[in-house]
Amino acid sequence: MTTDSDSSRQVVVRLEGVHKDYGDAKALDGVSLEIRAGEAVAVMGPSGCGKSTLLNMVAGLDRPTSGTVRVHGEDLGRLNETGLALFRRRHVGMIFQFFNLIDDLPALDNVALAAQLTGTSARQARRRALELLDELGIAGRKDTYPAALSGGERQRVAVARALMNRPALLLADEPTGALDSRSGEQVMDLLIDLNQIGQTLLIVTHDPHLATRCASRLIEVADGRVARESTLEPTA
Repeated sequence: MTTDSDSSRQVVVRLEGVHKDYGDAKALDGVSLEIRAGEAVAVMGPSGCGKSTLLNMVAGLDRPTSGTVRVHGEDLGRLNETGLALFRRRHVGMIFQFFNLIDDLPALDNVALAAQLTGTSARQARRRALELLDELGIAGRKDTYPAALSGGERQRVAVARALMNRPALLLADEPTGALDSRSGEQVMDLLIDLNQIGQTLLIVTHDPHLATRCASRLIEVADGRVARESTLEPTA
C-alpha cells in the first residue's frame, strides 16, 4: 500500500516512454516507471522479456533508442560515456550474478578499489572497506582472494563493493542465481536489512521467492513492456 509518506519521498528512478531497439527487435517498448527513495522493487519476467535491458538502462550501461532515463535527478541521456562512468561510481551500486570480483586482489582491495576510482585516498578507502566487511560479517576474510572464498562470501564482498560510495540506488542482477540455497538465503537477508535501513533497491530476478522476500513492489515485464505492477506483502 502506498502511503502519503511514500508518495512524498524523492523519486530516485524515473523512466518515461523508454524504447530500446536492436535492429528490428524491440527489447523495450515504451516503458515508464518510477522508484522512490527507500523502495525495494523486483523486476520479473521470462528470458528475453527486456528485464536485463531495463536494468542496464537504469545503470547507464546502455542508452535508449527513445525516451528518457533519470536517476538521482540526472538525465542519463545528457551524459557522455565518461560522465556515465563517473555517475555510476558515485551514485549507483551494482551486484551481479557472478560477482565480477578481480581475481588477483584480496577481498579488502576489491572493495576499496571502488572508492579509490572516485578519488578517495587508499587509506580512507581501505578503512571504509574494512568497516563494510565487518558489518557484513566477513572482516576475517579481508586478505583472502576470491578463488578461496565461498559463493556466499564472494557475494558479500560484491555487496560491500557496491556500497562503498554510499549509492543512492543499489541494482542487483540475479544476486542469488549462482549461489546454493543457504548462501542465497543469507544474501536475501542482507538485502532485506539494507532496505530496512533505507537503501533503495532494484532487483532483477527470475526467482519468485527472492522477489517476495526482498521486495515491496513487483514489476512484471513481458515483450518489452510493463505488463503488471503489484504490491508485495513481506514474507518470512
